[in-house]
Amino acid sequence: MRTIISFILAGAALGLLLSACGDSGDDSGAAVHVTATTPQVADFVREVGGDRVAVDQILSPSSDPHEYEPRPSDAATLADADLVVSSGGDLDSWLGQVVDASGTDATELTLIDHVETRTVDGETDPHWWLDPRNTELAVGAIADALAEADPDGAAGYRRRADAYLKELRDLDSSIAACMSAIPAPERKLVTSHDALGYYADRYGIEVIGAAIPSLSTQGQASAGETADLVDTIKRTGVSTVFPEEGTSAKLERAIADEAGAKVGGELWTDTLGPDGSDGATYVEAMRSNTAKLADGFTDGRDDCAEALGG
Repeated sequence: MRTIISFILAGAALGLLLSACGDSGDDSGAAVHVTATTPQVADFVREVGGDRVAVDQILSPSSDPHEYEPRPSDAATLADADLVVSSGGDLDSWLGQVVDASGTDATELTLIDHVETRTVDGETDPHWWLDPRNTELAVGAIADALAEADPDGAAGYRRRADAYLKELRDLDSSIAACMSAIPAPERKLVTSHDALGYYADRYGIEVIGAAIPSLSTQGQASAGETADLVDTIKRTGVSTVFPEEGTSAKLERAIADEAGAKVGGELWTDTLGPDGSDGATYVEAMRSNTAKLADGFTDGRDDCAEALGG
């Protein structure tokens, strides 16, 4: 990381100069400029901010935040921001050093500080948004921060936040209805890494294991851990192994083959997808994940289309 930050510092001055000389584009009339770290955080800010807020998103769709290496242009982006919104925890822990390199005086909002977290072996799980109730709390914090930065737009931020909160509550209810209709013994989850804990806790799913037994995709499984997971899948009757978008599914396919299980649809966990994908927004990603999980858990009997409004 020291090498990365040195690179940022070396390139920050050039990036700032280029930014100052460049065309401000359609964002020039925005009341607030926000830099958001991840696609899901950027999505939340856009929902609350509407046209009044210009959002610069650091991470591209379908990218893994755990392996992101900051660029000099990130410092330039932060330098122009009024508000910096991060997910928090290990997911975007690189942000602090980029903020220092940028010299920004922007207000910082770290969403994990405003939600209910869970721990795994004493470590805070950073995937808080996979429980929609946490996303509701985050949206409230975003609305407060935008209203403080732009008091003239406060009423609009509150109105859009309220509308989005209703959508999130409807989402939560539809997922709960879907999962509760699947017999509990069939709700057994194996994924790429330990990212679905919040979702599993919320909707009564038993997490059997993960190809990478870590909260980060940067972890590694030993041969013994992989063999143990294969044995556990066989013993517990897990029917489907679910890979994740933004990561290679090679290990998951090998584990499924060895255990006699299927490979399910790729889940949106650490990222969202590009426009036109089934995970382009947070709500779309959560609905897509639920449909894929239901299909895998029930061996294709149910994709919860009715419960999810599809």
